[in-house]
Amino acid sequence: MNLPNKLTVFRIFLIPVFMLIVIFGGDASFKVAGSTVYWNLVIAAIVFAVASATDWFDGHLARSRNLVTNFGKFADPLADKMLTMTAFVMLISLKLAPAWIVAIIVCRELAVTGLRLILAENKGQVMAAEMPGKIKTTCQMLSIIFLLIGNIYHIGTVLLYLALIFTIYSGYDYFRSSWNIFKGSM
Repeated sequence: MNLPNKLTVFRIFLIPVFMLIVIFGGDASFKVAGSTVYWNLVIAAIVFAVASATDWFDGHLARSRNLVTNFGKFADPLADKMLTMTAFVMLISLKLAPAWIVAIIVCRELAVTGLRLILAENKGQVMAAEMPGKIKTTCQMLSIIFLLIGNIYHIGTVLLYLALIFTIYSGYDYFRSSWNIFKGSM
């Protein structure tokens, strides 16, 4: 197993660690700019940020060192979705994110994952992430971090709505560019 794949597996390992910190972290808190910040959520945000950073590093290493593998093509996007979806569900339980926004994000992720599977099966091609999808992922990850650390000055909320916009747009963009796969099958 090469280093990029190890980073992907490490990201998956951090998901239950993140969850346990959120669930069992306690209620010690402090105030920043009028917002209550809980220590366990700050620690969870750090764990999430480290896990998110491995997404960039594993992709960068795999491409720059020609270490792209089928496992990486499968596990990397899966790990990203598992990490962000887990965090969004936890944010709902903490009343830090509206369920309707998370539902839209989850539905888009499932739809695009399904589209990727269809394209791989029918055309043998792996659908690479386009720039709107990369912006979506960045906004999602940053919104989660800022919501966890207390949503100071509502930065997390602004980023969450930006993530929602890019989630919808990038989903539309993926389906628009791949619509021909459905021609003749309806």
